[in-house]
Amino acid sequence: MATDANALADQLQELGIDKVESYPNCHPDTNPVDIYRSHITSLLAPITGVDPSIIYPAIQWTQTLDKGDAILAVPALRVKGKKPGELAEEWASKFPESPLIEKPTASGPFISFFFKADKLTNMLLPTIRKQASSYGKSPYNGLRDPSDPNSGKKRMIVEFSSPNIAKPFHAGHLRSTIIGGFIASLHESAGWEVTRLNYLGDWGKQYGLLALAWEKWGDEEALKADPINHLFNLYVRINSDMSDEKSKIKEKQDAGEDVSALEADSLDEQARKYFRRMTDGDKEAVDLWRRFRDLSIVRYKKTYARLNIEYDEYCGESQVPEEDMKKAAEILAEKGLTEDANGATLIDFSKHVAGKPGKSLEKVILRKKDGTALYLTRDISELLNRQEKYKFDKMIYVIASQQDLHLKQLFKTIELMGHEDIVKKCQHINFGMVLGMSTRKGTVKFLDDILRDVAEKMHEVMRKNETKYSQVENPEAVADILGISSVMVQDMSGKRINNYKFDMDVMTSFEGDTGPYLQYAHARLCSIRRKVNLSDEQLATADYSLLKEKHATDLVRLLSQWPDVVQNTLKTLEPTTILTYLFKMTHVLSSSYDHLRIVGSEDELQKARMGLYDAARIVLYNGMSLLGLSPVERYVRL
Repeated sequence: MATDANALADQLQELGIDKVESYPNCHPDTNPVDIYRSHITSLLAPITGVDPSIIYPAIQWTQTLDKGDAILAVPALRVKGKKPGELAEEWASKFPESPLIEKPTASGPFISFFFKADKLTNMLLPTIRKQASSYGKSPYNGLRDPSDPNSGKKRMIVEFSSPNIAKPFHAGHLRSTIIGGFIASLHESAGWEVTRLNYLGDWGKQYGLLALAWEKWGDEEALKADPINHLFNLYVRINSDMSDEKSKIKEKQDAGEDVSALEADSLDEQARKYFRRMTDGDKEAVDLWRRFRDLSIVRYKKTYARLNIEYDEYCGESQVPEEDMKKAAEILAEKGLTEDANGATLIDFSKHVAGKPGKSLEKVILRKKDGTALYLTRDISELLNRQEKYKFDKMIYVIASQQDLHLKQLFKTIELMGHEDIVKKCQHINFGMVLGMSTRKGTVKFLDDILRDVAEKMHEVMRKNETKYSQVENPEAVADILGISSVMVQDMSGKRINNYKFDMDVMTSFEGDTGPYLQYAHARLCSIRRKVNLSDEQLATADYSLLKEKHATDLVRLLSQWPDVVQNTLKTLEPTTILTYLFKMTHVLSSSYDHLRIVGSEDELQKARMGLYDAARIVLYNGMSLLGLSPVERYVRL
């Protein structure tokens, strides 16, 4: 699909083979290495006596080049009678001469396959340059029937970020936004039809409290200038007042005084009554809430745009219909899943799920005794509504690990309601915390402030090199991109579930595996292309057989792995899988510059080396874009 049949035929002719045997998940039009897998499978089948459909998926890409370009774990073929190490030695020795593969080597239970460098180079580099932004993408994963391009795409919903209205977008939302945006883009590149949802925390008594604060201290000019921060300051102020008020009431209560009148007129009770007006549809109350909501979304969109994030839909707790929640409650009651506890409605999972799993799910309140629906109630109805609305094949929640129990309770409740089919399509992608994000006073630092600080630091560094700084168009915008890249790369560097410490000095460094280093690597490749000034037409005639140096062939071998890296990431859903590969590739690239010089080389060698570097630029650009980064073409580095 990414290249036509003629292009594939050209590849095979270049490699010296007639055809590629077809196997499940073999797509040589999008992954050139599949040609090699198919070829190895065809040669191994008669040697091993194993069905080719078992051999093909067992041939994996390698983490390090010294282990080969492809590797087979003999135990994966499930052959009995001999030890895996003996079989590996036997099969490697019997492997016939091949136009594509060097003689394989056995090491323990593994057989390593090394691709013949000249064939791989001559086939791969033109392929990468032709496919360009499509290289690495494979639409087959998202097809309902991978064997039929007309079968239609599978549908995926990704819910991520989900901040609370009228509160600034703080660093706690950063991970969900970055990881969720990546997962959505990854599946789009794999052919899925993806809908990005931002499920806002936009309902509850806290909005009654905010309305009270607005009535007391609201400022129209401040609201227009910076709506979220103004509303947040109001919320903090009234929360402080409410906390003081509660302390005073408790003191009087402890002293034996009657506090019923104070409680009836307390801020907490006023907020509850105001929220009741909202739930009852009071026009004035709802209009004010909607204004706060709309202003918050406008501001959020600006922040998301800086992170290359766009949503298909902003939904929220407020949009879950009351009648749907009542209907879900009736089903739960009919199935005997709920019980009354002093006027509140709850589920005690230990009574419906046997053993430790039931106890670990604990008890959860669905409705308070005043009738207010709590989070789980809304989430149950929202999930059922999404299935009805989108008919999704997969639903991914990108939510912090602190919500692990809540998601388990949600999925188990849906299952107990008789919708096990829906639960099987749902997945919770969790992640650890960002540490070191608070100010010295213990308050949370807001994301816009963080991005401003790192952009200023990047700009300050750029200005130290006046010559290169003057060549950068719109240096403030470039500094902003570099700052955002530094934040995002630090976030994605480790596994999702791990906590990490937010360290501005480390993330903005030009040394080590950082965002600035990755941007520098891309900008340097762009700079080489500008200086050499060879056209695409000239590069199309490059003789890649001239690339005989180990630095060149090692880089080609790494570039060939990119489609497999993307496919593996679809299994792990870990951004660090992509990031680790990009740093590995750029390190090999960096070590190549002194050995594969372009300036001063003869014309034909110039073209070949420039074609190699341009292929590396394409892969680096594709990888950075998939992560949500904006690759820069000009860069200032000391």
